[in-house]
Amino acid sequence: MTITITAFERSPDGGKGLARDTRVRWALEEVGQPYEVRLVSFRAMKEPAHRALHPFGQIPTYEEGDLALFETGAIVFHIAERHAGLLPDDANARARAITWMFAALNTVEPPILELVTARITEGDKPWSQERLPLVEDRIRDRLDQLSGRLGHADWLDGAFSAGDLMMVSVLLRLRLSGILGEFPNLAAYVARGEARAAYKRAFDAQLAVNTGKPPAG
Repeated sequence: MTITITAFERSPDGGKGLARDTRVRWALEEVGQPYEVRLVSFRAMKEPAHRALHPFGQIPTYEEGDLALFETGAIVFHIAERHAGLLPDDANARARAITWMFAALNTVEPPILELVTARITEGDKPWSQERLPLVEDRIRDRLDQLSGRLGHADWLDGAFSAGDLMMVSVLLRLRLSGILGEFPNLAAYVARGEARAAYKRAFDAQLAVNTGKPPAG
């Protein structure tokens, strides 16, 4: 059965790999599953046809036969469970990899998204300059904890897993803030994720949508 995902017709990030369909593309590339992409405009995202797939009117969605999923964590978890390459065979290691997926989305990403809101949505508010350092400090606290856990290892728990895929995807949002560079081992960790061939294919495919140029290679 053909896998179809949805993505922005024109991504707000201009193809820098921050849109959440990149995470799903990356997972599919890691496990070697072909997929098709249906591009969705901002208007179409709010219309009934798309809301039938994603009740909150966002992207990405995942369709395979009569299965329709939304939320990147759930989609990547489904892909990892169905196809070899993103979850270890050992039951305990598998459980730990899944735990890191949840940690990326529930513990590390929220303060990072708060920073995006503080800078973009609330940047013109009179209290924004007082709030911003507080948000940045919350991020640094999380990164300090994550940095200590990663140490000098390449990945969070042995071999690369879906946990690393989600964590790298989350940390990529910090690149322009400069905060990630304060933690050299985490910056190197993200760079290792970006260097993976599957990530490069996913990134190039998303970039091609926004530039109109076919992916390299």
